[in-house]
Amino acid sequence: MSTYTQSRFSRAVDSIEESLIALLLGTMTLITFANVIARYIFDSNILWALEATVFLFAWLVLLGASYAVKHSIHIGVDIIVHALSPGPRIVLTLIGTLACVVFAVLLLKGSWDYWYPFVTTRAFLETEDIPMPDFLQFLAVWLNDGEKYEKIPRFIPYAVLPISMALLTFRFLHTAWRVLTGQQEHLLANHEVEDMIEEAAQSDLSNNQKSKG
Repeated sequence: MSTYTQSRFSRAVDSIEESLIALLLGTMTLITFANVIARYIFDSNILWALEATVFLFAWLVLLGASYAVKHSIHIGVDIIVHALSPGPRIVLTLIGTLACVVFAVLLLKGSWDYWYPFVTTRAFLETEDIPMPDFLQFLAVWLNDGEKYEKIPRFIPYAVLPISMALLTFRFLHTAWRVLTGQQEHLLANHEVEDMIEEAAQSDLSNNQKSKG
């Protein structure tokens, strides 16, 4: 029963993460396209477009970090790991994964400490240009003594820091569990150099066979 719950929770996190990344990328594209049209066709400008795009890009990159852990596509040097026999390889991979967990936890603690003041004592601080939607003005009642925000408060875009680091920590913990239970042997699953060498060898073999034929 616990395995099923964990699997369902993992799938839910996957779905939310992928949907957010797709939404962020699509929104960035639309805002940039609209600003280009406004500037070069209507000789106008969307004042908040640049700042919004910067924040959206930050969300995309930080959420993409945990997504990359899920798909094992972070860049790394694993020559020594692959040179070992299966037993030591798993031990070394587990040590590396646990080190990543510790690092992610430290990032989570630091990001929370940075973000928390913006939602408490510094809740009045706003972004430079992004207007505050009316449907979010209830936050002003909760956090800004009822004084309406003219621009989006900074704690909203900055919230990606603890959110992304929590996801990153979850991904590394999940990877450590998979390594510990024998479901995964490598922290990095993609080996582009090896694939290129194998493709080149197959291409040479095919050319040699054609020349002999």
